[in-house]
Amino acid sequence: MTSTMATPVQHIPKISHREARDLATTEHHRALDLLRSLDDEEWSKPTDCPAWDVRAMAGHMLGMMEFTCSVREFVHVIRAGGKAAGDGPTIDGMTEVQVADRAGLGVDELLERIAAAGPRAARRRYRVPRPLRALPMKQEMPKGVETWRLGYLFDIILTRDPWMHRIDLSRATGRELLLTPEHDGRVVSDVVAEWARRHGQSFTLTLTGPAGGTFTHGNGGEDITIDAVQFCRTVSGRGSGPGLLGEPVPF
Repeated sequence: MTSTMATPVQHIPKISHREARDLATTEHHRALDLLRSLDDEEWSKPTDCPAWDVRAMAGHMLGMMEFTCSVREFVHVIRAGGKAAGDGPTIDGMTEVQVADRAGLGVDELLERIAAAGPRAARRRYRVPRPLRALPMKQEMPKGVETWRLGYLFDIILTRDPWMHRIDLSRATGRELLLTPEHDGRVVSDVVAEWARRHGQSFTLTLTGPAGGTFTHGNGGEDITIDAVQFCRTVSGRGSGPGLLGEPVPF
């Protein structure tokens, strides 16, 4: 979003089920294009996720795609991830299992499987039956355990996650980050809307860059100007910020 006119956050439409499928498909293609552009040395570069280099992060991204492609993989990751997590967050155990299960893949095979799994995952997520999408799930967050619906995981989180990892990959390798108002601006505006719902306070938020825009809620409050990508990195926990920027949003 690049308009200089302020958008009240209550006017940001929720991402529909069909739109979620389209965003997931576009994000897959952009992540795959970035990964295909890497040279041999770049696959071993460290990322902002301390436990993962670029190769391991790509393994996690593939794991999340294949997680939704088959019931067997879904059940395996949930069960094995719970054991691997121990007393820690289940999601950490799940990602550990995903990376370990794909650690032996060569780069070419990894890319081939990502190319195949991305579109299939977007279709499978779209076709999840409504009763299953309505099922609750528990998720650890910085402010405590939350209850999500599986539909929120499939439609929102499983696109925000690779979107943020594409940023991680760009930062790790120095490759140009493709950002457009239509795709990235939509992901960002949805994050802004959720961030606003979570803290419920008045603000004016100016996000700079191709994915940015100006957003408001209520009268007065904090007046914040920050790059759109940095805003998302901050509320995701990859950075820290004062005041309302300390309100976490799941990715």
